[in-house]
Amino acid sequence: MTNSHGRFVWYELMTPDIEAATAFYVNVLGWGTRDASMPKLAYTLFTVGGASVGGLINLPEDARKTGAEPRWIGYVSVDDVDATVDRIKQHGGAVHVPPTDIPNVSRFSVVADPQMATLVLVKWRSPDQQRAAELDELGHVGWHELLAADWDNAFAFYREIFGWQKAAADIGPMGTYQLFSAGGQTIGGMFNKPPTVPVAFWLYYFNIGDVDAAAERVKAAGGQILEGPTEVPGGRVARCTDPQGAMFALIGKRSEAVGYFERGATHDPDTRGRRWSW
Repeated sequence: MTNSHGRFVWYELMTPDIEAATAFYVNVLGWGTRDASMPKLAYTLFTVGGASVGGLINLPEDARKTGAEPRWIGYVSVDDVDATVDRIKQHGGAVHVPPTDIPNVSRFSVVADPQMATLVLVKWRSPDQQRAAELDELGHVGWHELLAADWDNAFAFYREIFGWQKAAADIGPMGTYQLFSAGGQTIGGMFNKPPTVPVAFWLYYFNIGDVDAAAERVKAAGGQILEGPTEVPGGRVARCTDPQGAMFALIGKRSEAVGYFERGATHDPDTRGRRWSW
């Protein structure tokens, strides 16, 4: 894909215990690691087969004192960080970190949608870094899910900012689960979060060969299974937290599936969005 605008291209874990978090994800997902620290900034890369799939950075103590919690955050590629930041402010979003350069690496900005779900905008210096990974690659993120305060308004915002389009939708007992696409490919879904969830947020699903076995590794390594493993179109999922409290999800592929969620969306959209019990 040559135009990556509006596509997720990177994922970063902010954690108060880098050593423990590294050991956990290496154990659960089989990732390798590589040091990519810069002056005054410790940074670890998670890798699969030599390819980088995400980063690991320390959550500073002063940020924790102001309420910041361990979490995964997604980076969305944009053609122009500054222009996108301006549009975000015009449409009711917030800017936590203004457009900033990392020399020879990227220009980025930490932003939030009007419902306060956080993302990072990025434009890499190297065109190769702008390419999003295929959704079916093991160890990579295979699905992006927004738990919104109001998914309909959230979608309108993201359509304006990133050009996302609606795909299939399921209207079930828990409301509407709306799939969305970027560049013609379905990459995620959004729905209204349960009342017990205090704030809107993005949840990222990591591809794994055997969800049940990985869920057991999560528990053995000190994490928690919040829900699942549960059957969904094309595979099984589990929603988890790591030992430091960062939330993530696992998705396991079935061999006959075209994609983790695209197959379900194409052939049986009525089964979407019914796996959440909380």
